[in-house]
Amino acid sequence: MEKKFVAINYIHCEPHYRERFEQLFATRAHAIDRMPGFIDMQVLKPNGEGEYLIVSHWKSEEAFKTWTSSPEFLEGHKRGFEDVKKAREQGMKSPMQSTFKTYEVIAH
Repeated sequence: MEKKFVAINYIHCEPHYRERFEQLFATRAHAIDRMPGFIDMQVLKPNGEGEYLIVSHWKSEEAFKTWTSSPEFLEGHKRGFEDVKKAREQGMKSPMQSTFKTYEVIAH
């Protein structure tokens, strides 16, 4: 079996930002879709309270790392980064926080 790689971004959104966060993904740039080694992505909404999960599937860890330092990464995240920057400049709490975890697929 060819090894594959999964990255999961755990996103905590402040309650007032949840609708905006979902709108960002509904109108996303699809920049990740152009990346070599990208397979698929799901955005999972929590039932009730909790974190959103952005699950991206890759052919390799190297392909994922290339994405995170690419112009396409910045293009895909620009609007969210701008929201965080704006909140910071206004002395407000960030509307979302993000934590990445990565995994090697060993069975499917």
